[in-house]
Amino acid sequence: MGIKEGKSEYKKGLFGAISCSVIWGVLPVYWQSLRPIDSWVIIIYRVFLVCVMSLLFARRSYSWKRIFSPLKDRRTRVVYFLAGVVITINWSTFIWAVNADHVIQCCIGYYIEPLMVCIFGMIFFKEKLTKYKTTALLLACVSVIVILVHFKSLPTIALMLAVTFSVYSAIKKKVEQPPLISLVYETIFLAPAALGIIIWMEVTGRGALGVGQPYQYALLLLCGLLTVIPLGLFALAAQRVSMFMLGLSEYISPTISLFVGVYILGETMDGVQLIAFAIIWVGLVFFSYGEYRESKKTGARVTAES
Repeated sequence: MGIKEGKSEYKKGLFGAISCSVIWGVLPVYWQSLRPIDSWVIIIYRVFLVCVMSLLFARRSYSWKRIFSPLKDRRTRVVYFLAGVVITINWSTFIWAVNADHVIQCCIGYYIEPLMVCIFGMIFFKEKLTKYKTTALLLACVSVIVILVHFKSLPTIALMLAVTFSVYSAIKKKVEQPPLISLVYETIFLAPAALGIIIWMEVTGRGALGVGQPYQYALLLLCGLLTVIPLGLFALAAQRVSMFMLGLSEYISPTISLFVGVYILGETMDGVQLIAFAIIWVGLVFFSYGEYRESKKTGARVTAES
């Protein structure tokens, strides 16, 4: 690949990374626009529609045999079923929290998430914990303690989001498939039950049709697309930019959500929450610098070996 082609591919990757983060960052506005449709109704629709949309998109790139043949393996089925359950818990927590006006706590969760993933990597995959990661983790713990002392309760939503995504990441490390096919596997086992529940809810008047306006139902039907599109952009980025740049771009999403929560959705952030965020941000600076040093070392090692 020539220099110009390399730069072009890098720009595409950077566009994908920033675009998916921006979409994820503004999604709280979308979820709240669906009120008064119940969060659990939205969650059930999302499970089914993500399965449908990911299957349609996957079919554009892969044959039916390529999509479904890996499911013949029992271990693959079990791993992806577990991954689907865990990521559904993560989605459910996020959607419920946003519609219950807890966007700020969601942001805390997504800032803590990469640090929590490091802990899981250290425990289950014997990954080394550098001094930068250790500093970042300690600062994250301090932030949680500040919130605990101030509110006299754990930031349950933030920790649930961080822990479930870390568990999901650990499970996904066991089996590797292209992103769209993975999304099919993670939802296909739950989709039939979700469809049955949707039909029951709508027939009994407990679903979206009996509560929301027609335009809200139309918006609800887009939730599968709004899940698959940023995932596709993320996959585009993952193939073209460094892991360091990819990881750094993921901080864009909760930062945008934080501003959305405070300035658009009208949530309040007191001084103690601001201090907690500041501590996490300092930790993320250490974490990002450590990742940058690691990426430079890896790049230098690969160059030397080649």
